[in-house]
Amino acid sequence: MKSDVEIAQQATLRPIGELAEELGLSTDEYEPYGHTKAKISLAVLERLKDKPDGKLILCTGINPTAAGEGKTTTNVGLSMALNRIGKRAMTTIREPSLGPSFGMKGGAAGGGYAQVVPMEDINLHFTGDFHAITSAHNLLAALLDNSIHQGNPLNINPKRITWPRVLDMNDRALRNIVIGLGKVGDGVVRESGFEITVASEIMAALCLATGIEDLKERFGRMIVGYTYDKKPVTAGDLGAPGAMALLMKDAVRPNLVQTLENTPAIIHGGPFANIAHGNNSVVATQTALKLSDYVITEAGFGADLGAEKFFDIVCPAGGLTPDAVVVVATVRALKLNGGKDKKELTNEDLFALGAGVVNLEQHLENLAKFGVPALVALNRFPSDTDAELDLVRQRCEALGVKVVLSEVFAKGGAGGEDMAHAVVELCEQESNYAPLYDVEDEMHAKIETIAREIYRADGVDLAPTAATQLGQIKADGYGSLPICMAKTQYSFSDDPTRLGAPRGFRITVRELVVNAGAGFVVALTGDIMRMPGLPRVPAAVGMDISDDGTITGLS
Repeated sequence: MKSDVEIAQQATLRPIGELAEELGLSTDEYEPYGHTKAKISLAVLERLKDKPDGKLILCTGINPTAAGEGKTTTNVGLSMALNRIGKRAMTTIREPSLGPSFGMKGGAAGGGYAQVVPMEDINLHFTGDFHAITSAHNLLAALLDNSIHQGNPLNINPKRITWPRVLDMNDRALRNIVIGLGKVGDGVVRESGFEITVASEIMAALCLATGIEDLKERFGRMIVGYTYDKKPVTAGDLGAPGAMALLMKDAVRPNLVQTLENTPAIIHGGPFANIAHGNNSVVATQTALKLSDYVITEAGFGADLGAEKFFDIVCPAGGLTPDAVVVVATVRALKLNGGKDKKELTNEDLFALGAGVVNLEQHLENLAKFGVPALVALNRFPSDTDAELDLVRQRCEALGVKVVLSEVFAKGGAGGEDMAHAVVELCEQESNYAPLYDVEDEMHAKIETIAREIYRADGVDLAPTAATQLGQIKADGYGSLPICMAKTQYSFSDDPTRLGAPRGFRITVRELVVNAGAGFVVALTGDIMRMPGLPRVPAAVGMDISDDGTITGLS
């Protein structure tokens, strides 16, 4: 089979104007970025505010493994399959980060014959949204350090600054740095560091904001540090929100592209799900719901992270009511969860599969707690045996959940028609969506609820630093914000080596960080990396471009 980039390069793309006008957009409601990309005006939401929303389907998955699950591929393939059976459907996904694209994970535009295109543009600089976020974030950092250098009128304690700088690249050497070295005029000497752009609170705020005015208000609330008497200092105190919003004037608008089969796709925002909420922007989803009858959105990593945050943070912020959930899994990944060596995943092993399917079962049980109907999309591999597929089907049906096979990677939309019909039927069932907890609950209780109900932990322990921060958060008036758990994506626990559905563990919260602009409190567990490093052999070393502009090695 051809590589992803080879398949994408052979696609026949329609002019983006044609696609936009078929969606009902007027020429002043979209701005082309070349022939195959466009920015959509937020005025569309105002014009269509009285139009009923389409059906909203969340695509989530089991905990990610080295075997791969294909969540984005399923999302994209499902949107194409729905159009093939006569439904008006769109996909909405996050924008890829350059760090993973050049590091180890690869791009995030789907795979095989279920991709969003132009794949090279999407996985590289796209429409410049991430550059705008990087610039706005670092502008605030510069204004902060300048205020300290210029006499420190806000009485900021340089030892209690919480706003780092960001870069959209994996670079471990920048995690911990010292700035201000040199002459007197070169600033105040202090420790700082870089995080990857997708970890920026500006990214999270962009994806939860309803427009530029809301974004400015969120900027104004962002905490950058604390005074000597431990009072929070905000971007608003530094007079930064207007200039930051100016840099974000185009980035706030969603991006319109298309799939390999010319299904409309909106890509916007890209927060990671293990350090932020892991979903595309609410304005992208809201726009798609007005322009189509079925919208598939995606939550990052496993359902214990992305889906929980979608239901508890994103839906309340965007006024969204999901109609159905598709949980993506593979036999290979489930066998890996059951202890099978990753080099032997092509061999039938019902024992390992039976031991590993508990991971899928726990996700299904968890999703039922949110009241939204679900089904399982099993990405089929040639090595999957009938006995293995039957085992997964039987275990899921025992929970009242249907399993459908998906072959969209190899066959495009045609390989997902059974899945599409099943999703249409699922959307006709009643959705009783409700968040897992009440945001007015005490903060420690909210963390306990997530840990016990979703992870199945025996309880939560607060490290001394987190316990002190909890008291400060309550005193500063942020206790009613929702919780964004920062946890390893590989396990229900905070230990990435504990696969399957572990029991007999506790969750340790080592730090609490207020993201007042985004509108949640981040509870950090385990060793969560906010600036990844490159692997021994980065994906970048296998990439190239020829004289005629043909790109190779991008995946």
